[in-house]
Order: sequence, then structure tokens, then C-alpha cells
Amino acid sequence: MGAYAIRELENLSGIKAHTIRIWEKRYGLISPHRTSTNIRTYCDEDLKKLLNISLLNRNGVKISTIAKLSDEEIAERIREITADARDAENQIEFLTTAMIDLDEYSFEQVLAKSIIRFGFEDTVTRLLYPFLNKIGMMWQTGSIIPVHEHFISNLVRQKLFVAIDGITVKNTGHSKRFVFFLPEGELHELALLFLCYLTKKRGHPSIYLGQSVPLSNLSEVVRLRQIDVLVTSVTSSIHGDDLTEYISSLSKEFSGQIIYIGGSRIDPANHDHPSNIIILDSLADFQKRLEEFEPVNISD
Repeated sequence: MGAYAIRELENLSGIKAHTIRIWEKRYGLISPHRTSTNIRTYCDEDLKKLLNISLLNRNGVKISTIAKLSDEEIAERIREITADARDAENQIEFLTTAMIDLDEYSFEQVLAKSIIRFGFEDTVTRLLYPFLNKIGMMWQTGSIIPVHEHFISNLVRQKLFVAIDGITVKNTGHSKRFVFFLPEGELHELALLFLCYLTKKRGHPSIYLGQSVPLSNLSEVVRLRQIDVLVTSVTSSIHGDDLTEYISSLSKEFSGQIIYIGGSRIDPANHDHPSNIIILDSLADFQKRLEEFEPVNISD
């Protein structure tokens, strides 16, 4: 289904194009197709094999040894490594292969093992966030088709909703009330869901409104629930001057609230924003800002 140029294969596998060509020529590890203009292209099977080769090589297996292994023997070696995978880079490659194969079982197995070992929050921070960034790159370069993106997004979304629903926040006089929302036309919600999880876990009552929320609806929620903090993200729906105008409208409409804004459309280096607008430049930035609020205990 995929058709990758060698530079895309380099970006996705982390193996230099020069090295890929050497492995092709010297060991015949993968065999590219040729276009009518004699340009190399690689398929999903080539990408999966290269990811597996990279993983074995990183775990001490020499390329000359890998070249002598059958596909079945490579798969068996991979299963052995998977059984005790603690390294995030290895796990991300397992997740990538599971995505390409639309293999829900393998995807769930990797996540479940990581959650048992490291906990849900650390699994998202050290594993899922880098993996989703990688998927974003693959999506932008056309290296994956929509079904891959939907497959992964739905699996991760389910995990996040279950985690959020599993937290009961005690009402205290020290907690802040948060609302999480995406602007109209904005659909990319996985990062926002995780921010909501982090906030509830730290004891702050949180309302998750989700995708494409009109400003009028948001105003009603803020008024009814006496919201202290708004959190949103912009990755694709608003651009240029329209984004500047939207941020200004948010600031004026909710002048009594703190407003956190993140996402790829937001420039962290631009500090020309109203005083109640705080630009988030990373996940760690939001985690640090949450620590500025007084810690609150939550029920199990």
C-alpha cells in the first residue's frame, strides 16, 4: 500500500540512505522496485523488514548474521526482543510495524507491557508521544494512508478516555476548574485528551468538550461552571491573521480566565499575545505549569 522514496525510508527507519543502499547491494536485504524513470521505491514490506533489521542490529545482531536469517527466523528474534522490550526506541518500532499491519493485538500488547512497567502517564510521555510525532511525519509526507492514521488514533483515543474516566476528582477549595476544547474545524484531539488526563490526575475538575467547539457554546460552559482555566490546541484549522484574530477573541471573551494554547500552528517564540494567553511549547511545559498550582489530592 505504501510507496516510499529512499529518503522517506531513511526518515521512518532512522537508517541512512547510504547504509540502506549498501545493505541492498552487499546483502540483498531488501529489493526496491523501479519506476519508469528508474527511481527506487519501497513498499510496506520493505519498510517493515528494515525496521526489524534496524531493531535486531541495535540489539547486537550483526548485519552479516541478519542477512543469513530467513523471514521466519527474523520474526522469531523480534518476538524474543519484544517479550522484554524496555527501550522506547524498540517499542516505537514495534508500534510502527503493528500500525502498518493494522495489528491491534500487537499494538495492545506493547502498550499493556509498558503501562505495567512504567505506568500510564510515563507510557504516554516516553512512548506514545514520540510515536505519534513519527506518525504525524509519515502522514505529512504521504507515507501512510488515512486508514493507518484512523486505526492508531482510535486505539489511542480509547485508552485516553478510559484513563480519564478512571479518575475521580475530590472537590476542594484549592483546585482550579479547567475546560478543554478545540476550535471550530479542529479535529486533532489526542494531545488535548492527554492534557486533560494530566490535569484530572493532579486533582483539578476538568470538562472535556472535544472537537470543533463554537465560541458561543464555550462561553455558556465557562459561565455555568465558573471555569478558571481554558486549554486548547490549533494544528490545522486556523492560519495567519485568522489565528491572531481568534486568539484575540478568546482573550477578550474570557478576560477573567487563564487560556493555554498549544499546537503546531502556534509559534512559541511569538510573545506578542494578551496577558491572559499562555503559549505552550511542549508537553513538559504544560506539566511544569500544572505544578505551579497547589497540589490537590484525588480519590482512587
